[in-house]
Amino acid sequence: MTAATPLAEIDADSLGSPDSFLRLVAPPCRPTVIRGLVADWPVTRAALARREELAAYLARFPSAAPLEMFVGDPAISGRYFYAEDMATFNFERCQTTLAGAMSAILARDAGDPSVYVGSAPVDLHLPGFADENRLACLDPALGARIWLGSASTVSCHYDTLDNLACVIAGQRRFTLYPPEAIANLYVGPIDHTMAGQPVSLAVGAADPAAFPRFAEVADQAIIVDLSPGDALYLPKLWWHQVQSTQPVNGLVNYWWDAFAVGPDAPYTALLLAMIAVAERPLPERRAWRAFFDHYAFRTSRHPLEHLPPERHGILGPLRPRNYGAIRAHVMRMLRG
Repeated sequence: MTAATPLAEIDADSLGSPDSFLRLVAPPCRPTVIRGLVADWPVTRAALARREELAAYLARFPSAAPLEMFVGDPAISGRYFYAEDMATFNFERCQTTLAGAMSAILARDAGDPSVYVGSAPVDLHLPGFADENRLACLDPALGARIWLGSASTVSCHYDTLDNLACVIAGQRRFTLYPPEAIANLYVGPIDHTMAGQPVSLAVGAADPAAFPRFAEVADQAIIVDLSPGDALYLPKLWWHQVQSTQPVNGLVNYWWDAFAVGPDAPYTALLLAMIAVAERPLPERRAWRAFFDHYAFRTSRHPLEHLPPERHGILGPLRPRNYGAIRAHVMRMLRG
């Protein structure tokens, strides 16, 4: 077992441009806390005043766009998860608007069902909100999403994009596990999920003994608590359970690929590798792993370092022309 590495923190004042974020935060691919990054946002100041002020502020950006709200029986204590048979889930889904969701959150009494809305595009559900609540450290073209709810727990999952999560109301506790822990997290189905991403069945399980391998990575957990105004950068594939601990909680996040050189995502390549490689004999899979390590992962060296750069061909830099050449070749192969 390997103990968790302490979480990095960076001063929000050092992040004045997208270039500074790309230089100072993203390259290590490690979660990073940025205290006070959105403390000056009008929505954060409204939420700190009173929950009703938060609702009044959001009401300034009306929209009738529908969105899905999770409603959980009090018995689940706000932990949205599978039902016992794993064929269904332990909560109900209903259609509402962002204003309707906020009203439901404010109307809750102790012992009432929990309510939660997530990943709602700000430009659709709060038109004009982004103009007043902007981040200098991200490309202004990136679309924000808002998450609102009562006290709840979002099951441990990963994202295939980089994520900057900014707390605007309440308190958030993130429990993080590194990507390398995946084999011991007992991951659920990838095509039958609560909100798009597969989740760990072991993290937060009522019966930890049912998942014995989890003990091998349990001590790798990194726990970070965020208050209103704080932000957390989560690189791709880092597992995170998110607990909202107050009666009213709000978060705004941004998803993007910090290192994309084209439209193709690594997750697409993973799925293609599953159908092309996963059920071949073990000796052949080991052989392909050696080739993937050599050509794709390049953990020790460039595969053609023994040749001058002008002889690297399509294994040279992807830009300006090699990306398109390889992609065209792959598309021809997929079309047969």
